[in-house]
Amino acid sequence: MPGEDRSRQEESDALRRFFVRPFFLSLTIGIPFCAFKILFGLTAIRAGTTALMAFGSLVVAWAVIDLLMNAGRSVLDLAHRPAPFEYCTIAQIGRTLDRPLVFLAIDTLLTFTIICGMLWSGWITLLSRGESYLWYGATTMNLISLSLVSLYNEIRSA
Repeated sequence: MPGEDRSRQEESDALRRFFVRPFFLSLTIGIPFCAFKILFGLTAIRAGTTALMAFGSLVVAWAVIDLLMNAGRSVLDLAHRPAPFEYCTIAQIGRTLDRPLVFLAIDTLLTFTIICGMLWSGWITLLSRGESYLWYGATTMNLISLSLVSLYNEIRSA
């Protein structure tokens, strides 16, 4: 029936709009990525060498700035206001070069590299119980949201 098709299309569009909102993207991608970066930086600091402590401190500072940017994007989105900044520092650099999405992809690559580094180096075992739960929560949020968006896209294209 034509009315049912229009109603289903409106539902689908509303769901699509939700999945691309800065609030959803920050909550399910940006903030979990910040958690991975912070935990990596803290673990590097604990490794004890002067170079790793300095490197870890830089990573934590980078992650905290990104966390503030994601939180800011979320708050502005909930207030229905545009954000004058990107989701992360690397994408912000990209914005100055008119390529924020390319630089956001670089940030994603770096974060996935951090995740793999934590896993393959064995540093994941150095996390405290609370830090482990933060890692699990960030992983769960990130993977479940990816699955939901993929499922939605498949249903929509069927």
